Amino acid sequence: MDLGKINDVNPTPPDNTCPIGPRYCSNSRYRSSDGSCNNLQNPTWGMAQTPYGRLTMYNYADGISAMPISLTGRQLPNPREISVSLFPDKQLIDPVWNLNAQQWGQVVTHDMSLTAGVAQSHKDLLTCCDDNGQLAPDAAFNPSCAPIIVPPNDDIHAAQGTQCFNFVRTGTTRDRGCTPPHAPAQQISIVSSYMDLSMVYGANDLQADELRSYVGGRLKTLVRGGRQWPPQDSNVSLTCESALSPNEPCYLTGDLRVNQNPQLAILQIILLREHNRIADVLSRLNPFWDDETVYHEARRIHIAEIQHINYYEYLPIFLGFENMVRNKLIYPGATSYVNDYDPHVNPTILDEHATAAFRHFHTLIRGYLQMISENRKLVGAVRLSDWFNRPILIETNDVFDDLTRGLTAQPQHYSDQFWDSEITQYFFRRNKTYGEDLRAADIQRGRDHGLGNYISARAACNLPVPNTFEDMLDFISPENLEILRSLYETPEDVELVVAGSLERNVPNLQTGPTFLSIMTEQFYRTRVGDRYFYENGKDPETAFTPSQLESIRRGSSMARLLCDNADNIQSMQPRAFQQISDSNNLVACADLPTIDLSLWQETHASSHHISTLW
Repeated sequence: MDLGKINDVNPTPPDNTCPIGPRYCSNSRYRSSDGSCNNLQNPTWGMAQTPYGRLTMYNYADGISAMPISLTGRQLPNPREISVSLFPDKQLIDPVWNLNAQQWGQVVTHDMSLTAGVAQSHKDLLTCCDDNGQLAPDAAFNPSCAPIIVPPNDDIHAAQGTQCFNFVRTGTTRDRGCTPPHAPAQQISIVSSYMDLSMVYGANDLQADELRSYVGGRLKTLVRGGRQWPPQDSNVSLTCESALSPNEPCYLTGDLRVNQNPQLAILQIILLREHNRIADVLSRLNPFWDDETVYHEARRIHIAEIQHINYYEYLPIFLGFENMVRNKLIYPGATSYVNDYDPHVNPTILDEHATAAFRHFHTLIRGYLQMISENRKLVGAVRLSDWFNRPILIETNDVFDDLTRGLTAQPQHYSDQFWDSEITQYFFRRNKTYGEDLRAADIQRGRDHGLGNYISARAACNLPVPNTFEDMLDFISPENLEILRSLYETPEDVELVVAGSLERNVPNLQTGPTFLSIMTEQFYRTRVGDRYFYENGKDPETAFTPSQLESIRRGSSMARLLCDNADNIQSMQPRAFQQISDSNNLVACADLPTIDLSLWQETHASSHHISTLW
């Protein structure tokens, strides 16, 4: 795979599609909220409210937007049937990596993509299948509906009288009237593709303004029990639909999915508190800085810190250290700038990455979340499906810290084809006995987006292409291949979302070669296509000083991030995505390296100013 050089099917929206980019881009010191003007020559690259990129051709039944069908003209296999047949529950535990590695992946993906028109964390406003699992009368005629039909022989859901799971199609350029009549629909992501902490700061100026306190560069918080929490969402009954009272906590952050599960909410709060911690220190160091300067400098440092954690601590778990070095995603041992920004590389999020490859890691999710005390003893566990969209749990007693320590002590599931039943039988069950099936929804979402098939994805990645089912034996087990053959009529029908998750893992990594290639390509583009990436020093206006960069590299870690922003955690293993071991034992939080923010102290009033982007 020639990283960054693959010709996307649709790398940028044509001139006659929306949105319209900025009329003028200045060379601002700071990122825009929506990602516009990062690339000064192509200001909409990576911008919020733009279509996903593609490695493969669109696969629509009518070439425009209709859900794909088999080459034979018949329907593709039922997504729920695929889920039950190929992705059952089997408790295989990862021997090295903890649940924090799984949960941080959700943070990363929320930073980089959010499909338009779909709730994703709470009930969709459009009802294609009602709360009792019955088809809506107009579901067959509404082009935004694609409910997942429950097979009549489904042991769990058919026995309950459930006909379907609700499924609303992603908003596209066609829905917005921005695509020529016979051009294929392009799905839209409403956040920027950059690693810019949009889930903390928002993905547009209005959202960013709503989250700011405009005092001391801080983000808004509410104080309860002497602790900082995000502000309250104004529509608790919708956003936190499982809440038993409109007075329960329901958080408002830069991303609407924050309340989806307890550990996601914890990490979002950790990131919120980290911004305010940095802002408070900068304000003390530079009392003459105004709110605007403190906010943007704190945001700039915070983004750099998380980019470093992502590339040098998190991504090597999934992409492999040697693979990342070989493909120039990381530069271990670098002592100066890595000036690899390339304005010709488009960082736009790839649909094959966001809708297929990165969703594979739902396999890592555990159905029960352990609560761990400071002396690392198990003090309890909570059932995941009891707490979807009900974050009141984490404000109860010491649960915030206990679940945070649980993230770093509890093993994640092994990366394989086995999915926890909490997300395939009980997902978003909303106080009912059973819920929906996330794996079936992932398969349906791939069809909704018209993703190219498994064979075309392997071709795009320059991997051996199977021409027959038997050819797939080189990378898929005979047992799984037999099931694939029973489900799909032709090899060309086999879907990337499905077969990519069935490939044998690359040794010592978490995926097979197809998903590994797609993710490597994406995160190369994410880095090299970002003019503001923290290791880039070409422009002195946007670059950190050499000493600041060195401190970011030395002092940024997941362990320190958790220590600094939990309620009262006193110790943490240095490699906080790994389970505690003899080589990764607990150390006092105070002994972990930290970013030296005194390097941002100025002796006179700052010359920094916010350049207009318009």
